[in-house]
Amino acid sequence: MQNKLLVSVKILFVFLSFALSLQAQNRGSYWQQHVDYTMDVTMDVNTYQYSGTQKLIYTNNSPDTLSKVYYHLYFNAFQPGSEMDVRLQSIRDPDGRMFVDNKSRIASLGKDEMGYLKVSSLEQEGKALSYTEAGTVLEVELLEPIAPGGKTTLQMVFNGQVPVQIRRSGRNNKEGVALSMSQWYPKLAEYDFEGWHADPYIAREFHGVWGDFDVKLTLDKNYIVGGSGYLQNPQEVGHGYEAPGTQAKRVKGKMLTWHFKAPKVHDFMWAADPEYLHDTLEVADGPTLHFLYKNNPAILENWKNLQPKTALAMEFFSKHIGPYPYDQYSVVQGGDGGMEYAMSTLITGERTFGSLVGVMAHEMAHSWFQHILATNEAKHEWMDEGFTTFVSTLCMNEIMEEGKENPFENVYKSYYALANSGQEQPQTTHADRYGANFAYGISAYNKGSIFLSQLGYVIGQDKLMQTIKKYYEDFKFTHPVPNDIKRTAEKVSGLELDWYLTDWTQTTNTIDYAIKEVVADGEKTKIILDRKGLMPMPLDILVVYQDGTRETFYAPLRIMRGEKENPFPDLKRTVLPDWPWAFPTYEFTVDKPISAISGIVIDPSHLMADVNKEDNSYLSPQKPE
Repeated sequence: MQNKLLVSVKILFVFLSFALSLQAQNRGSYWQQHVDYTMDVTMDVNTYQYSGTQKLIYTNNSPDTLSKVYYHLYFNAFQPGSEMDVRLQSIRDPDGRMFVDNKSRIASLGKDEMGYLKVSSLEQEGKALSYTEAGTVLEVELLEPIAPGGKTTLQMVFNGQVPVQIRRSGRNNKEGVALSMSQWYPKLAEYDFEGWHADPYIAREFHGVWGDFDVKLTLDKNYIVGGSGYLQNPQEVGHGYEAPGTQAKRVKGKMLTWHFKAPKVHDFMWAADPEYLHDTLEVADGPTLHFLYKNNPAILENWKNLQPKTALAMEFFSKHIGPYPYDQYSVVQGGDGGMEYAMSTLITGERTFGSLVGVMAHEMAHSWFQHILATNEAKHEWMDEGFTTFVSTLCMNEIMEEGKENPFENVYKSYYALANSGQEQPQTTHADRYGANFAYGISAYNKGSIFLSQLGYVIGQDKLMQTIKKYYEDFKFTHPVPNDIKRTAEKVSGLELDWYLTDWTQTTNTIDYAIKEVVADGEKTKIILDRKGLMPMPLDILVVYQDGTRETFYAPLRIMRGEKENPFPDLKRTVLPDWPWAFPTYEFTVDKPISAISGIVIDPSHLMADVNKEDNSYLSPQKPE
């Protein structure tokens, strides 16, 4: 079993190296940095303190000489007076998980409850470096600058304390999970074409360097561990990881070392608890699924029933986005809701069955839209959360047999609430700079999801799904930016889409069209449309006649420089002349008298995010014969 796993890891390395070289060719001068982490960590489960060593080989693939580096020290956020604490107390709608009885949970943490991550020594090529701890960021001056194409080895000794569970990571969460270890190690900040991304940990999510992890975790042998990576010593560890039909070796002493390797990831998470149950399930032509959850009678049935749904979700995403490239995925109870990590997720487990499947599907979808397509979540959070929301909504509609004709209906309703609230900010806003959590959440998740569902309206649903697959194939294991998804859609559809990316993501312009007038024109009918919003769109218009027949009219947007295929192939479609955006009104003629018309509807698919649909339809005062 172990030899088979090692062979598959080696094959994966070869595949990834080849894929990255192709992607570099596809993106011209694209480059990305690389890290190799080797860590050896010991955890005291009684004090929740841990110590470790880290050897990091950093490869500078940039065209720049680097004279400094930065590390993230995320656990330092969970201290009274931290930037996270102060922001929590100053934002007008604080996160209810972190703010209870009008008080910050971080502000009240005692010395033995708070989190910290401290570096006691740091060397470059065996020589001591000077560094400064600035909240959740370690600022490091290098002795030897790293030239383009060069490498350097950084060796560190560090120690930390796991905070009381507040947000994502921590100890003893409300469901009794002992250790949720995410954002737990000194993590090198990303350097890319924009420069360093040494963002402090204030509220939002992450951006990391692609690399390979070799991690040894030593802790009480009664604790069961799950998370990222491939376990290298299953026969020593046991706890459900040993080969079927065999027994693990009995380890002497009180401690047990777990050895994991995670190739080509940009993060590493683990969780541990002495009461975890551990189940596995093989996905047909896919990875091994691991499920680790508390031995709590109230949740056992849901967690058992979750397992085949997880396999269905894995198959759905692999089919509609692209093949999952790793050999394992872990669904682990822990954290404070749901959060994605490399090859794994932490989710709370005391939920209704539908909610449990929903959080699993969303976090698993992040394996594609964040842990394979690794956008910068601080700057382009809508690409991560939004695309994940889009595909997980489709997934839930299928695997839970919901049968919704428009599964995105509630997604659109949330966006409309934001657009009409006066609190919307452009999606180019840094994730930590939103004035309200309400505005961030809807912008990232809902408006980000609509970027794709509405793109399907613009270019056609078949072209949208082709775009998603090509986007994955071209940009997996890289850090795609908004222009990459836009250019992919242009190549697939043959349409010009810069206007769409600009208006939807870089402004708060809204879509608002209306049927202004329907007037008799002899034996014909003139229909006058009004563009009330600043964001332009092509229009599908459905006309229903008194005799029950229907046809559609399509008004292309001139700046698209083309048209989509007929989305209603069973209906006759008339392609009208282009609508130039600057003209606020547009008119066309139907070759039937007004008395023959029963009703007219702009966008019968309801996938165009028009903020005021009350004026999108016309109903004839005449009753059908």
